[in-house]
Amino acid sequence: MRLVILDNYDLASEWAAKYICNRIIQFKPGQDRYFTLGLPTGSTPLGCYKKLIEYHKNGDLSFKYVKTFNMDEYVGLPRNHPESYHSYMWNNFFKHIDIDPNNAHILDGNATDLQAECDAFEKKIEEAGGIDLFVGGIGPDGHIAFNEPGSSLVSRTRLKTLAMDTILANAKYFDGDLSKVPTMALTVGVGTVMDAREVMILITGAHKAFALYKAIEEGVNHMWTVSAFQQHPRTIFVCDEDATLELRVKTVKYFKGLMHVHNKLVDPLYSMKEEN
Repeated sequence: MRLVILDNYDLASEWAAKYICNRIIQFKPGQDRYFTLGLPTGSTPLGCYKKLIEYHKNGDLSFKYVKTFNMDEYVGLPRNHPESYHSYMWNNFFKHIDIDPNNAHILDGNATDLQAECDAFEKKIEEAGGIDLFVGGIGPDGHIAFNEPGSSLVSRTRLKTLAMDTILANAKYFDGDLSKVPTMALTVGVGTVMDAREVMILITGAHKAFALYKAIEEGVNHMWTVSAFQQHPRTIFVCDEDATLELRVKTVKYFKGLMHVHNKLVDPLYSMKEEN
């Protein structure tokens, strides 16, 4: 497990975007070899998406041979609702890059048979050859995707009831009106993300500090589902200084002492211009 600590949100976002960029380019994707990327929503990944868009517009990165699978979607929210995750991904990322819309997979929270939709999503991941890099964020209660506290750590894509903490956190996107916030969602399971060949989790802000402490310094616990990734062979936690406030000084110093190694993963930043 790697813990990459940057000074602030912008630097953490840039580091994550550089890492994704380098992984895609080093993979050498092509017509018969797609890179498969798992993606999150929420406020945390926005900075990372902006940098990836910048790399694309500069001609350094293409998503032509990339397939994406999003972590989750609200149930019952119209697809074109401004707060649906379809809208979020299109407005904040997909419409700015060259991805084929047929290769961008998002769960349908309005499907007639929600369990069949979840099963089909798992099958699509399998048919794509599994996920090469799953990028995730977490909630203040340590949930990844919508795997709320108490979720099975071997769970698959399914329907979940949202915890009150999550509903309260998401109310800001619905004019602060709790009655407008969806109470259920379709989400990949912890086991689904654990199956990815590599996982990168973005954690920024002081309000996520206790969750990072639970993820890094304490044991695996289904009440803090992000802690499951201690057992993944290739996990990178990318965080800012504020998110480390609950960690021991010794832990922070240890991982900061490895930054010269971690930075070799993103420096130099590769470019598809050079590859071509």
